Amino acid sequence: MAICSNCGESNPERASFCLNCGAPLPTAIPTRAVRKIVTIVFCDVTGFTGLGEELDPESLRAIMGRYFSAVSRVLQSHGGVVEKFIGDAVMAVFGVPKLHEDDALRAVRAAAEILDKLDDLNEELERGSGIRIAVRIGVNTGEVVAGDPSSGQTMVTGDAVNIAARLEQAASPGEILIGAPTFHLTKEAIDAKAIAPLGLRGKSQELEVFRLLAVHPGTPMLSRRMDSPLVGRRHELMLLKESFGRAARERSCHLFTMLGAAGVGKSRMAAEFLHDSDARVLWGRCLPYGEGITYYPIDEIVRDAADLRNDGGSEEAIAKIASLFDEHGEQEGRVLAQLLAQACGIRKVTTSREESAWAVRRLFEMLARKEPLIVVIDDLQWAEPTLLDLIEYVAEWSQDAPLLLLCMSRPELLDHRSGWAGGKLNVTSILLEPLTTTETEKLIENLLDGGLLDSEAKTLIAGAADGNPLFAEEMTRMLLEEGLLQRMSDGWVASGDLSRLSVPPSVQALLAARLEQLPEEEREIIESASVIGKIFWRSALIDLCGDSAVVSRGLMSLTRKELIRPERSNLIDDDAFSFRHILTRDAAYDSMPKETRSRQHERFAAWLAKQVT
Repeated sequence: MAICSNCGESNPERASFCLNCGAPLPTAIPTRAVRKIVTIVFCDVTGFTGLGEELDPESLRAIMGRYFSAVSRVLQSHGGVVEKFIGDAVMAVFGVPKLHEDDALRAVRAAAEILDKLDDLNEELERGSGIRIAVRIGVNTGEVVAGDPSSGQTMVTGDAVNIAARLEQAASPGEILIGAPTFHLTKEAIDAKAIAPLGLRGKSQELEVFRLLAVHPGTPMLSRRMDSPLVGRRHELMLLKESFGRAARERSCHLFTMLGAAGVGKSRMAAEFLHDSDARVLWGRCLPYGEGITYYPIDEIVRDAADLRNDGGSEEAIAKIASLFDEHGEQEGRVLAQLLAQACGIRKVTTSREESAWAVRRLFEMLARKEPLIVVIDDLQWAEPTLLDLIEYVAEWSQDAPLLLLCMSRPELLDHRSGWAGGKLNVTSILLEPLTTTETEKLIENLLDGGLLDSEAKTLIAGAADGNPLFAEEMTRMLLEEGLLQRMSDGWVASGDLSRLSVPPSVQALLAARLEQLPEEEREIIESASVIGKIFWRSALIDLCGDSAVVSRGLMSLTRKELIRPERSNLIDDDAFSFRHILTRDAAYDSMPKETRSRQHERFAAWLAKQVT
């Protein structure tokens, strides 16, 4: 039985989405050991021995029960799994049973929220028992092996766990210390201060340590540079401008969806389009987890449109929303405002999906009739079915209003909405392909403020990025931070050995999280393919995976998901494929335990021997 983390509904094991609220269901714990990069949180009560001396055992037990319950709720609400309780300490893991690209940021946010929740708990404890609880927290990211449940070993093991525990022990009461890997993954979304390095027994080098100062709400883990010139995308940008032009001329609604892999440039292209537009723009973003996320983008849009601030009450907010409907009369405007406030959670009263959709449509129509309106909804792959239904409803039923619905999503959207808004005249969907090598090299020079980079280094970075703008940006940034690119009078030169160019942790997290979303059969196929190499063959995979039908079905699905592509085969009567991105191959290979890799290498060697005899 799968339990929905969003609403608590019990669902059958075969379900991928909650039958009650439509939220994605958690993936089952893997049936085999896997290597993965996770983030560990250790939280420990300070002065526990003193509490034991002051309090009756029953009172202490009750207080610690409330503490453990509060901490566990926070950790689980951010997607963490409480691994174990060790005396008065809690250990949680972010990244099991399923990886997320923002596990490090989730863990840091959870740690910060624990301190906030503890303040609330301490107020109650001080009134009732005259005591306060203080905690210290350590957070670290690193590679672990997640155990095989069939063997009874579900715990994660690895050096990252030991370092997280040591960070917690080194922290002062009320302090959160994070390791360097966690800091580098989250630095765009937090404020942190480097402190004295930490020496660990058995380690030759001291560890970089950072004290967490603040977490910026709503800031993503990765931010793109929007100041460098757009490279490529002329045809796609023309299609987008044509769609908006048609909506403006015909005073109609047009739904335009940009599909593309993470980092391929959807947000950058949208920013370029919006920069040249004189329309009003409202922006919302879907969240991958959290409470009340169904209408979160609508909430952002409504608050922006009505200029709402969080410090106002619900009645004040409703009045501001109602003022937007000045052409509809006071009574109708009040009704629409109440429905919107309910959908956004401003007013704690439930409303039907149909009423919410109707109110949102009327809001968009009213705003668009005053001036052309562009509504941007980002990260649509995280959207719940209710929001997808609402967008399609607005696109189909809006009238006499120049409105462009600009949606951006990864291709995973089509996994659970294969016919997304298809078959309609006012709908356009495009797939952003990777940049060409020439375009990628131009982008790299733009990222270096137009400075020339020696051809060898440029070719190396472009080859590793393989047409993905975000990957090129992250790799260039990493090389600059590590001092491997130096500015000279006539341009940039490599100041170190770039032949073993490592993958930035941010890119590793993106790739590993996407692979983790795959069904178990497809995950096994793509991992086996990574053993073969950049190019692989159907018959080889059948030998490695053992089931022809499963392999054929998996190859079709992985091709549709833009992870692999067909290649010209040099073997008669055999199909060849290649990874769309070599870094995907590397991520799949790195996720396999060494024992599994060795076994698959032996099987591939046996297949290869049969081809030459």
